[in-house]
Amino acid sequence: MSAWRDQPVLRGNHVTLRPLAMADRDALVAAAADGDLTELFFTNVSGLADPDTFMAATFRERDYGRAMPFAVETPDGSVVGLTRFMRMNEPNRRVEIGGTFYARSVQRSGVNTEAKKLLLTHAFDVLGCNVVQIRTDWFNRDSQRAIERLGAKRDGVLRSHQLMDGRVRDLVVYSIIACEWPGVRVNLEHMLARHRG
Repeated sequence: MSAWRDQPVLRGNHVTLRPLAMADRDALVAAAADGDLTELFFTNVSGLADPDTFMAATFRERDYGRAMPFAVETPDGSVVGLTRFMRMNEPNRRVEIGGTFYARSVQRSGVNTEAKKLLLTHAFDVLGCNVVQIRTDWFNRDSQRAIERLGAKRDGVLRSHQLMDGRVRDLVVYSIIACEWPGVRVNLEHMLARHRG
């Protein structure tokens, strides 16, 4: 099977990213409740207010071959969030990392940094991507800072790009291209070294 369709399990020290299953529904709802994340109007997590519709839409994108959703597990087996490859485009060797959220209790703990390192390693070293994009809402300043800390470069703003819950969203677009990946990897390893022990 092609690496673009065969979803892997990605293991690190802080997290394991494994294929999302319907059985993860309640754990995702609980993770989103840790920090009232569904109340953040500028994130896609707000969709978990209706978890069945959220899960159905997530699996529909997976089944169409446009996404690979991952449950984010800590070493004790707790599901603390969700991340995914999305807008997968094999002919042009590009993916987006998005639809990501983590329980408030694991934010700034190394979970996001390692999850991004695992996803980027798979994207560049296994899928052979030319570029990986990350997008976030104009109003999500915390997300923008986190993306910039990873080493992604800001490409620009897609103005009035999307309707979400009756609001027109501007999206800030970041990317990492293949020639930048070795430097970004070193940066991520340096960031993770602070969370060891």
